[in-house]
Amino acid sequence: MPRRLPLNELDARRIALLKPSALGDIVHSLPILHALRRRFPGAAITWVVSRPFEPLLRGHPDLTDTLAFDRRGGWRSMFSFAQELYRRRFDLVIDLQGLLRTGLMAGATRATRRVGLSTAREGSHWFATDTVRVADADAMHAVDRYWLVAEALGAGHVPKTFHVPVDEMVLKWVDELLAPLPRPWLVVSPGSRWLTKRWPPLHFAELVRRATREFGGSAIAIGSPDEAALTGEVAVATMSLDLGGRTSLPQLVALLSRADAVIANDSGPLHLAAALGRPVVAPYTCTSVRRHGPYGQRGAIETGVWCRGSYRKHCSRLECMAELTPERLWPVLAEVLARCPSLSRSA
Repeated sequence: MPRRLPLNELDARRIALLKPSALGDIVHSLPILHALRRRFPGAAITWVVSRPFEPLLRGHPDLTDTLAFDRRGGWRSMFSFAQELYRRRFDLVIDLQGLLRTGLMAGATRATRRVGLSTAREGSHWFATDTVRVADADAMHAVDRYWLVAEALGAGHVPKTFHVPVDEMVLKWVDELLAPLPRPWLVVSPGSRWLTKRWPPLHFAELVRRATREFGGSAIAIGSPDEAALTGEVAVATMSLDLGGRTSLPQLVALLSRADAVIANDSGPLHLAAALGRPVVAPYTCTSVRRHGPYGQRGAIETGVWCRGSYRKHCSRLECMAELTPERLWPVLAEVLARCPSLSRSA
């Protein structure tokens, strides 16, 4: 039988990257895309992504195209999507999601090499031809865990690069929106999918009021449509601009790219802001900074309660919310704002 090539010697012409969701996880996977392009400069690279997040990847210079799917589609839709995966004749598939759904997608491609991580769940590892070992996932940031795939493919020597495309037309809209507001511009994101990651809106409000009192500037509250009540509460308490539920994903990207500081829970907007190189300040309650903090930044502050980093989605006690006070985050935010070159000036 012919020798099975190691991954670092593999030549691939059609590559599929499976990382459908969520927003923060997709952001954490962006360095892999850059590494793949450096390793396979002539290959067609397709990112398989959930449709709501497809606009984030549109226009990425390292990407050939995207293949979007509707997560809530029925079996007929999934069967049609599986046929499309097979029709594209991928020869290398990388499953960074590691769940049953993406395992089935990987299997549907029938690619000769299908790479997954040893941390894969729900039986998705059965669809992989190659498994990259993760020695200690609890001690490793998600970005570094995904990066193990780049190392296995022989691309670990390239820098971890976060490139987030920003639409110039949308950026113009943001500039016009922010122009009348005095700087520094503080973007505030009080939402998160998990209740246990949601720092109280009034904590955000207290932090914003102190920031604008001591440094001037303006605050802009952002969030998804189902977080509108949270953003509204912060906006009312701080007289901020409330954009909760009113921005598309490209508009969110452009807005974050202009922020002088971003205050957010462990959520997609936080990691997006960090990837855009904006200074962030973040309260961490039930998740771990070591594993899922804003990559490359020191602006995250963890609670000190006994159950910190437990990753519980439900909790009746929420002691962390009282223990992690605005006073704990203030020195970090004050340091960020003190370095801001546009204090209390119009744009």
